[in-house]
Amino acid sequence: MLKALQLEPEKCTGCLQCEMACSYENEGVFNPSKSRIKVFNFHDEGRFAPYTCSQCSEAWCLHACPVEAIVINPMTGAKDVLEDVCVGCKVCTIACPFGTVNYNADSGKVIKCDLCGGDPACATACPTGAITYVDAEHTGLARMKAHASQTIPKN
Repeated sequence: MLKALQLEPEKCTGCLQCEMACSYENEGVFNPSKSRIKVFNFHDEGRFAPYTCSQCSEAWCLHACPVEAIVINPMTGAKDVLEDVCVGCKVCTIACPFGTVNYNADSGKVIKCDLCGGDPACATACPTGAITYVDAEHTGLARMKAHASQTIPKN
């Protein structure tokens, strides 16, 4: 059974623990700028929203890569970047409509969420449950449509 990250912005406090955990897990440093998950700050509303690669079925990044450096991980379903194959051309960063594939200037390669091989550090670190790792069916289109149909109260 495949699992996926479920992001619930209404639970996010903007603590950035997810970014810190991700950067440490993947880069060995506590540095949010090196994280593969980001927390968007809606300053005027006082709200936050975590976002990262949704491992979409279209996988435009995967199809755009001219050297086939992005592959589907059979264990997690994540679209993984093969660092030894990536040439750093950044075509995948342009192809991703969500801006969740990023260039790492230190390595000269691209980076994106790979679900930490099936144990996402961001979900483990999130103190409020805004990021959880659940059955992939639970995060599907029906849930997104239900959330989109809700109206946001104006203050």
